[in-house]
Amino acid sequence: MDLKQKIRNIPDFPKKGIVFRDITPLVRDSEALKYSVETMAGHYNGKEVDAILGAEARGFIFGSAAAYKMGIGFIPVRRPGKLPFKTCSASYNLEYGKNILEMHTDAVNAGDKILIVDDLVATGGTAKAMAELVEKMGGEVIGFCFLVELEFLNPRKILEGYDIFSLVKYESE
Repeated sequence: MDLKQKIRNIPDFPKKGIVFRDITPLVRDSEALKYSVETMAGHYNGKEVDAILGAEARGFIFGSAAAYKMGIGFIPVRRPGKLPFKTCSASYNLEYGKNILEMHTDAVNAGDKILIVDDLVATGGTAKAMAELVEKMGGEVIGFCFLVELEFLNPRKILEGYDIFSLVKYESE
């Protein structure tokens, strides 16, 4: 299935010079969504994974669906002030700004093997922040799984040393 045909390009969003990869047509298409989730989850068949971690909002779509498919739990990571229990945080740079992510302090146990799932990786900053949260709590990041990878932004440089799987890759903007 050619998933790129299901991803809409929005120029100059959220700011001039950025081409936003809009996955809403893909998630609206039941076959494309099913194919994406099954391929993402299927890549980890036979690998030990205790839980999937994903950041709001689009990471929730693929992370929770993959967790369900794999029969494991899902750990939500959110923006500051959105989680009701004690949290730990990590800050990161975006392609177009800065942000902070938070996770409940009891979401990851020492030794847990965590798969990080998100819809898209650009510079790798968000993914690296999620890995820092897992590792702060003594967990092990067994890999990153993305629907879309913007290769031209070289996210693998900041994620060096981690296993990375992506379904759709863009070599240029």
